[in-house]
Amino acid sequence: MATENRRKTLLVVDDMPENLDVLSEVLRDSYQVKVATRGTRALEIVRRTPPDIILLDIMMPEMDGFEVCRRLKEDYTARHIPVIFATASIDPKDELRGFELGAVDYITKPVSPPLVLARVRTHLALYDQNQELERKVRQRTVQLNDTRLQIIQRLGRAAEYKDNETGLHVIRMSHYSRLIGLAAGMDQGDADLLLNAAPMHDLGKIGIPDSILRKPGKLTPAEWEIMKTHSAIGAEILGDPQGSGLLAMASTVALSHHEKWDGSGYPKGLSGEAIPRVGRIVALADVFDALTSKRPYKEAWPLQTALDWIVGQSGRHFDPHLVDCFLDCIPEIELVRSRYREDGAIRPARE
Repeated sequence: MATENRRKTLLVVDDMPENLDVLSEVLRDSYQVKVATRGTRALEIVRRTPPDIILLDIMMPEMDGFEVCRRLKEDYTARHIPVIFATASIDPKDELRGFELGAVDYITKPVSPPLVLARVRTHLALYDQNQELERKVRQRTVQLNDTRLQIIQRLGRAAEYKDNETGLHVIRMSHYSRLIGLAAGMDQGDADLLLNAAPMHDLGKIGIPDSILRKPGKLTPAEWEIMKTHSAIGAEILGDPQGSGLLAMASTVALSHHEKWDGSGYPKGLSGEAIPRVGRIVALADVFDALTSKRPYKEAWPLQTALDWIVGQSGRHFDPHLVDCFLDCIPEIELVRSRYREDGAIRPARE
């Protein structure tokens, strides 16, 4: 099994400083320990520097541990992180609810230092084993996955051909999405899931009349309202975004990739963290490829010009943290651009 030389990072979340001191003292010799006294702060830490495992109290003000866990498990970039509840509650209903929310263990306070160390060590080892097993499964199903990806990409390109989009757009932007996802903390499995889901982001354009989709001039307000329905149409075609698996992620992406960080997007006018993170990732990847691709109505923007524009939209159109992640990926993104250069006819697209 693959091992890492770096010390694992453990996030301890508890509103009582004395509890943080106790747990930090127990764990700091073996792990890099981060602490948070509020659920909102814990989510912020996870979003920026994902830990390897989380020790989470239940009874906290403002946002309890159950809500923190629920939000973590709903986020494709954080749901893989093992969560252990460490709480004074001995109510079996609380323990059951914790497991139902996706926690891997439940420790009651006052904690036993040897027990905490043993539980943390065990769950980190189990997580590493699961990751290695998933890696081997991926290796053994490469051909199947490649075939599935080609089918999915063609489904995504069905909408792009109706819209006269350039042929390799969905392939490039799906690879960009995967790279950004990994940089933002996604595990390999969910990043690969995003790679497969992203090509279907504009599937709903199949349901938009050609008279609007192919109109050469500016859309009227009424036509633009019809155009904006493609997000909801795509989500409806792909199924319930509250489910699990590829189609659920694709549905989430289709519905949310035109939302903007400042709330000025569509279809729901969501803002900030209310926008599903996979939608925020695909929005960034999609726009970047549109900027750097040639169209009949414009030349491809130079890379630096496109990067400057995206940085200028940080906090407006795009999640500022994801913009930072995107910028960190530029060398890899350039390799994707080189590999999937357009060498066929260039066709127009409507954003």
